[in-house]
Amino acid sequence: MRHNIDHRKLGRTSEHRLALLRNQTISLIKKDRIKTTVAKAKEVRRFVEKLITLAKKDTLHARRLVAKDIQDPEALKKLFATIGPLNAQRPGGYTRIIKAGFRRGDSAEEAIIELVGREPKFEDKSKKKAKKKEKIEAAEQKEVASAKEEEKKKEVTPESSEESKQETAPAEVEEKRSTEEINKSETPSEAKDEEK
Repeated sequence: MRHNIDHRKLGRTSEHRLALLRNQTISLIKKDRIKTTVAKAKEVRRFVEKLITLAKKDTLHARRLVAKDIQDPEALKKLFATIGPLNAQRPGGYTRIIKAGFRRGDSAEEAIIELVGREPKFEDKSKKKAKKKEKIEAAEQKEVASAKEEEKKKEVTPESSEESKQETAPAEVEEKRSTEEINKSETPSEAKDEEK
């Protein structure tokens, strides 16, 4: 019988285990949820909740204690700026573990660990339907407006084409006349030279 059991060893040396917990904690803080095995998730929960409790204080001493374990400046900033104030009124239980079946390769039991209050927000289905209806109506209005514009263009186009034909017709007549005049102006001697 093992007395005074404190933590899960996770099949690692103490240095390796501490590095693993630190890395998973940084990932959890940055991404708000991670997927891992159940045993690791339960150990990460213990580790992370102590750091969040320190982050709620937001003192220089608390920052230095947390910075000892979280050596990523981006994660440290997020912990004190966002996660700490979010959980200021919460007395504990900052994380949630959800079992996620078994891993395909080795059948290890997996779990998702996420920060409470940071889970993704899903829209109400009725709101989504209303947005879709609005989009469809807007698209239909655009189609109607474009169809009206095309009709106006068609009404304007026949008149303009008739006017252009009338304008081009006198120009063609003038060209024919000028070519005929040029032909007439040629002297008969030049016409004879061309025939030879």
